[in-house]
Amino acid sequence: MGRYMGKYSRYMLWGIIFMVFIVIIIPLLTISFLEKNYTKVEIEKMGKTINVFDYQTNKLMTLDLEEYIVGVVAAEMPAVFDIEALKAQAVAARTYAYKRLLEPDPTIRQYHPLADVITNPAICQAWAGDDELKEKWGRLNYIKYKKKIVEAVEATKGQILLFEDKPIDPVYHASCGGLRTEDSGDVWKYSFPYLKSVPCSGHEDKHIRDTKTIPLRNIDVALGSDLEAIPAAKLQGAGINNYIKVVEKTKGGRIKTLNVNGKKFSGNEVRTKLGLKSTWFTWQIDNDKITFITRGYGHGVGMCQYGADGFAKQGKKYDDILKHYYQGVSIGKIPD
Repeated sequence: MGRYMGKYSRYMLWGIIFMVFIVIIIPLLTISFLEKNYTKVEIEKMGKTINVFDYQTNKLMTLDLEEYIVGVVAAEMPAVFDIEALKAQAVAARTYAYKRLLEPDPTIRQYHPLADVITNPAICQAWAGDDELKEKWGRLNYIKYKKKIVEAVEATKGQILLFEDKPIDPVYHASCGGLRTEDSGDVWKYSFPYLKSVPCSGHEDKHIRDTKTIPLRNIDVALGSDLEAIPAAKLQGAGINNYIKVVEKTKGGRIKTLNVNGKKFSGNEVRTKLGLKSTWFTWQIDNDKITFITRGYGHGVGMCQYGADGFAKQGKKYDDILKHYYQGVSIGKIPD
């Protein structure tokens, strides 16, 4: 009996070892092999570097320009998007970075006198390194997505957007809401001929509808509007529209100017101060709170990222996508 049990125990032990090998060891070896082959950015050096200030570590990094673009595309656009959309993002991101090399941004230089760009997306383009991407995607998806993004960057190596032979300001945003982008002159002080309102791809994404409820007290602090002092009965239902009124809309249908209790604000100012996702919004009051219902995400100017993916899925190539969102541009190469 003891001999039988000993033999049985050995079988059990070997069975456990076999299962550990199949379930743990082989997958780990596979991941390690794939990482060894795909994690390095295999892009031929352009001979151009860019100084990147990492605002989270307060360190200045000097990266090859194409390597930097890989990190920007990975941080700025979902890796599940169509490869043609990722190519369009790579060209836009490269144009933005190259223009910063030609024309240093004083705001960025405040953080470091040698910085060309900063990784803070509120100031510049977002950027992510390998460690952050592994955490974001997981190790297996990291291998797949990194390879895909490198492919998009390599396919557009050195390409930038030009208007009258000069690099443009290739602004972009997450989602225009699916219908139209904005004219730059309706959002900012200056109008650019290549940043006009154009129809989008009709995409529907997670930003099609978003709500944000804000207490009147918080709105008053942000806008100096004194809405809380108005008798509650006057604000209820449609009465709120006597105190929050649309003065003017943009060509794209968003709010250009808003009157809040006698004070005028640009739609973009309201979006920023209240933390709304876009200037395409309506509102409803509920006692001492106002709920804003927005469509889209971002300022709405230039390339719509979800729209680019929508066009790509319809069969459009990256150059056609770019020339749609940036009117009258050509695609050139960074000079040697």
